Amino acid sequence: MTILASLVRAYDRLGDKAPAQGFSTEKIGFVIPLNEDGSPVGKPIDLREGEGKKKTSRLIAVPQAVKRTSGVAANFLWDKTAYVLGVTAAEGKTPIKEHQCFRDAHFDRLGNIDDPGLLALRRFLENWKLEEFVRLQWPDDMKDQNVIFALECDRRANLWLHDRPAARALWTNLQASGAATHAVCLVTGEKAPIARLHPAIKGVWGAQSSGASLVSFNLDAFTSYGHEQGDNAPVSEAATFAYTTALNLFLQKGSGHRMQIGDASTVYWADASDAATAKDAEDLFADFFEVDEDSEAKKITTILKNVRLGRAPADFRPDLPKNVRFHVLGLAPNAARLAIRFYIEDDFGKIAANFLDHFARMRIEPPAQDVNPPLWRYLVETASQRKSENVPPNLAGEFLRAILTGAPYPGNLLSTLLMRLRADKEINALRVSLLKAILLRNHPNFNSEAPVSLDPANKDPGYLLGRLFATYEYAQSQALGGNVNATIRDQYYGAASATPRAVFPVLQRKVTHHLSRLRKDKPGLAVNLDRDIGEIFELAAPDRLFVPTLTAQRQAMFAIGYYHQRNKFFRPKDEAKTHSNAEGSTK
Repeated sequence: MTILASLVRAYDRLGDKAPAQGFSTEKIGFVIPLNEDGSPVGKPIDLREGEGKKKTSRLIAVPQAVKRTSGVAANFLWDKTAYVLGVTAAEGKTPIKEHQCFRDAHFDRLGNIDDPGLLALRRFLENWKLEEFVRLQWPDDMKDQNVIFALECDRRANLWLHDRPAARALWTNLQASGAATHAVCLVTGEKAPIARLHPAIKGVWGAQSSGASLVSFNLDAFTSYGHEQGDNAPVSEAATFAYTTALNLFLQKGSGHRMQIGDASTVYWADASDAATAKDAEDLFADFFEVDEDSEAKKITTILKNVRLGRAPADFRPDLPKNVRFHVLGLAPNAARLAIRFYIEDDFGKIAANFLDHFARMRIEPPAQDVNPPLWRYLVETASQRKSENVPPNLAGEFLRAILTGAPYPGNLLSTLLMRLRADKEINALRVSLLKAILLRNHPNFNSEAPVSLDPANKDPGYLLGRLFATYEYAQSQALGGNVNATIRDQYYGAASATPRAVFPVLQRKVTHHLSRLRKDKPGLAVNLDRDIGEIFELAAPDRLFVPTLTAQRQAMFAIGYYHQRNKFFRPKDEAKTHSNAEGSTK
């Protein structure tokens, strides 16, 4: 099923949650109440919620917005104050053209109307002067907000002017009066009026605030056989309205259908035989990627605990919704258009199983302090300064695609992580778990080499060198205490993990000095560290251990070994009785 076809089906399932054809859900800040003679009843009423600068406009279904580019075009029965009132917050600007456009459009459309509400709007526009805004002392924070109208007698019942039967009938007639081309719709397969312009998609992070196009043709290079605009890819007006409405609803903040993955605004929806089953699948998918310790959504906690304890997903059967087709769409800004980063359609059970496999590969001991980190937490570990805007553009989408489809992880993910480790020397649970998952999925020969927790018998040279490096660092910290300007990790991690033969002889001379000092101050600890170092050397001869260079895969093993060994030294006291008792008995 194509993206547009699946969105049309999603719109049909939304029912009352979606506006009717010809209407769109827009952010409305104020309503102007009118008397039947067109005079305003007091000041406009603020529909926004919240306090101060955090006020948010109310979402209201209004006649579908026009598509503005660089020209001037007015919406029907609503618009921002520049069009409706001729006022704007922009310094030194008076939007005379915009206001005149709004007046002319409504004078033309409301010329032969006898409905009291529509007549009141016409009279209001006839009598309105730009200076009235200041004379009536209307609020400055109203400027540039979207405005609607209502007869005062209707407003008390929350009936807006555009909801009156006469207004809806007029809007329907206005839409039907266009001379649209009839052709076979590529989405529905039915012959119907074809949409020349597709409504803008709003809510994509980084795109224009006025929205961007998913389907558009504005240059000769994009056209064929003399067709113009939408005739190049005929989609009926009904299908166009349905897919854009559904997508705009999914992209709204708090819709329960979106999450941000790097620069990709990601929406997801389920296609099931009944709404309850689809909702269960969507909620479970959201929990997979966004659940945190403070969340009340704990449907997958038991599932994740099973995986974290080492049980394979095949060993237990999570209660997954059955017979559900699931869709995941990633959108990113591309000038005035939207780029599709990825589109995944599959059985929900298969998607869930792929996620659980990924989660099993990510298992590391000790785990991160955040029990179930959301996906964006892993992605920022690949970015400089750990800022989401610095995540490589295509990496996020490819990473999510790999998780949901079971494909290998992006080829540049390993090199990106290793570069970050060399740059900031931060070897944490999130990065190490990613490195382990990459080795297990992309490099099958490491399936038995990349352990979950400390493996004293592992003979992989990268893993042994990482353990040895952590032991040297711990000896330094214990010998010198807080009198260290730069630890050996700060000075040597990048070189030690890439070219061990050039660095480890230097580190061996340093650790000899540190152990000598520990034998005087903490003899028990010195004995334990001597034993740890000896056990590591016993697993591999020095000439095979200190190789000239390590491959990227061995560098990943170096980080895993370092993480495991370092956390052995800093594990909770009740787990470290052997070390503490040995140290205390020799004092």
